Amino acid sequence: MRKTFLAAAAAPALLAAAMPTAALAHAGHDTGSFMSGMMHPVGGLDHVLAMVAVGLWAAQTGGRAIWAAPLAFVGAMLAGGSLGMAGVGFPAVEPMILASIVILGAAVALAVRVPLAPALAVIALFGVAHGHAHGAEGPATGMAAYGLGFALATAALHGAGLALGFGLARLAGSVRLLGLGAAGAGLALAIAG
Repeated sequence: MRKTFLAAAAAPALLAAAMPTAALAHAGHDTGSFMSGMMHPVGGLDHVLAMVAVGLWAAQTGGRAIWAAPLAFVGAMLAGGSLGMAGVGFPAVEPMILASIVILGAAVALAVRVPLAPALAVIALFGVAHGHAHGAEGPATGMAAYGLGFALATAALHGAGLALGFGLARLAGSVRLLGLGAAGAGLALAIAG
């Protein structure tokens, strides 16, 4: 199982390069307000699926992953946002976002158990991609307020995934089915593009 996951974790760049770039659109953001930042993550299926999947996987893994996985994603997302704002390139960012949905969903569906460090590295890589997309196309002004709202909404989506994961843990296979649904939705988004 570990070898399978590590191979999948090493493949996001290859998977991202193979996916169409038109599958997602991160249009410019209307305002640099805190509320605009709070609302943006919940308005895109790509973000909702990936962020909830992080929470599901953290709940499934347990232990330090419960707080470390969401923290790794949010921290890396903020770093990626800063890179995007600074104009630093990130090749195939949109396909990488799609890859995050598929791979994180598959990790939940397969109930993957790996050491925490490699899992956090994969989660952080995906966080950078999500953040970069929004930093590069973020509002011209007020990015600090927008970023704070975005980070809090992201953390709340991770929390929703954790709550679902813990709440459904006693229903055999239900969390894994949610992961399978997320991975399938990610593939559907990729194909639609």
